[in-house]
Amino acid sequence: MDRAKTATAVKLASWLPMRALSGWSVKDLNGDLAAGITLAAIAIPEQMATARLGGFAPQIGFFTFVAGSVAFALLGANRQLSAGADSTITPLFAGGLALIATSGSPHYLALAAMLALMVGLLVALSGVFRLGWIADLLSVPVTTGFLAGISVHIIVSQLPSLLGLPAERGETLRRVGEIAANIHLTNPWSLAIGLGVFAIVFAAGQVSARIPAALIGMVLATLGVVSFDLRNRGVEVLGALPNGLPPLGMPTVHFHDAQALVPLALLIAIVVMVQTAATSRSFASQNGEAPDVNRDFVGVGAGSIVAALFGAFAVNASPPRTAIVAQTGGRSQLSGLIAAAIVLGLGAFGGSLLANVPQAALAGVLMFVAQHILRWRIAVNVYRQALGEFALILITMIAIVVLPIETGVAIGIGLSLLHGIWGSTRTEPIELAQVPGTSVWWPPSGSSPGERHPGVLVVAFQAPLSFVNADRFKRGLSDLIDARSEGVKLVVLEASNIVEIDYTAAQALIDTIRHCRDKGAVFAIARMESLRAQAALKRFGIADIVGAERIFHCVDAAIKSLGPGKPQLKEQDSMP
Repeated sequence: MDRAKTATAVKLASWLPMRALSGWSVKDLNGDLAAGITLAAIAIPEQMATARLGGFAPQIGFFTFVAGSVAFALLGANRQLSAGADSTITPLFAGGLALIATSGSPHYLALAAMLALMVGLLVALSGVFRLGWIADLLSVPVTTGFLAGISVHIIVSQLPSLLGLPAERGETLRRVGEIAANIHLTNPWSLAIGLGVFAIVFAAGQVSARIPAALIGMVLATLGVVSFDLRNRGVEVLGALPNGLPPLGMPTVHFHDAQALVPLALLIAIVVMVQTAATSRSFASQNGEAPDVNRDFVGVGAGSIVAALFGAFAVNASPPRTAIVAQTGGRSQLSGLIAAAIVLGLGAFGGSLLANVPQAALAGVLMFVAQHILRWRIAVNVYRQALGEFALILITMIAIVVLPIETGVAIGIGLSLLHGIWGSTRTEPIELAQVPGTSVWWPPSGSSPGERHPGVLVVAFQAPLSFVNADRFKRGLSDLIDARSEGVKLVVLEASNIVEIDYTAAQALIDTIRHCRDKGAVFAIARMESLRAQAALKRFGIADIVGAERIFHCVDAAIKSLGPGKPQLKEQDSMP
């Protein structure tokens, strides 16, 4: 009883607020302070650039970061995870919203806030109801293709700012055509600024990720604009940003607009859960606690909800920023709160400081982000080791680039699910033979044919038994029985790999037992170890049809008890 009470208390304690700050002591202050300042220096240009990527004023990126950081510090579990505006999901929601409203319009901003609220609720509720398994729906090849497609979207969207050309809207391929047609209008000063910032960030990344290279590049670019009066040479700048905090309020949109956002919210929520889970698992807490993905879902989801109340957009976990916190000695979410305070101060009072930041500098930052999220090494490994799965990378990437981005993501998720069940759909029953001198039954091979017992057929099915393979199971087992030259008197299903049986598969199994009966053979089951599969046998009445006396812990026991010449306890004739 005391043990049960203790377990309940531990579970309740795991849901208390500020878990990521628990156990903090003064000795952690230096590490958190250094990590917080470094995180702010890296987040400032990144959040500005990401907001611009999504069609928002740069300061909205600041408030998105603050919302994500504060909410996660209060409700998340991971001590180092950084949440805020993220370039992975920004093209996704920007592309979806652009189909409903003009980018940057009041209608667009209201839709983005409502979308953030929806995404936040979905992600947070997934954590509350412990649906962390959803994060495993995207395979590595599909995720790699998804990021490659997002990278292309970022590059195409930022090329006009990098080249000093008018902004282009519409489909990706059409935008590429427009940029190519206007390439002769390139502003060399804008191009030099963008490439210079990209080079600074890239070079610093080769030295240490802790260097706030994007901030350094942005400051140098701003000084260059002011010193050489580049505004009069056609270099576009942000202009003075308004000071103060955005008004707090619930986003409101028409009901039909909210309905249109539901599919997009579901897609973004899945992507957020995938990235949050990956970040949470990769950066385990320094005190040895196991990652709590579900609690981190609650923290990140709450960040999107708070962002929505401030008119900002959905937040996501950031693997690069989380790595920075870990590398600079961050011990708790105090580092995130310190960074949030710095960013909030700049957003609320420092708008005039950003007036001369060139748009090309932010484009250079995003160009670096675009190439950074490409998983070249993984793509090469998949190509070398699993060419069929490499096709998933290409198909997902092309779908996201060519089709509306939310459609491409949906196709990627569908491909990932199909890839997951493909192996099960192709599974066939295989005959096993006994390894001489042992009780081991193994698939026979040319070098090791094994021993077969006269009149006995031992078969295995190496996958969960479900609707996707039920017919192949039934036909395959019938073919094995019919192919035996001598009469089969006993069929033993070695079921160690059958971990689940659904309704369709149960009916196929009953049909198989009936076929065995018609052929004069007894059907037995051995080594069904899965508790779910055992429960399914009882639920569908298969255990009664087979008979408890024909269900064994090992194949040998089944043959010794029921093999040819052994007295049978009863006929399997009580068929439905």
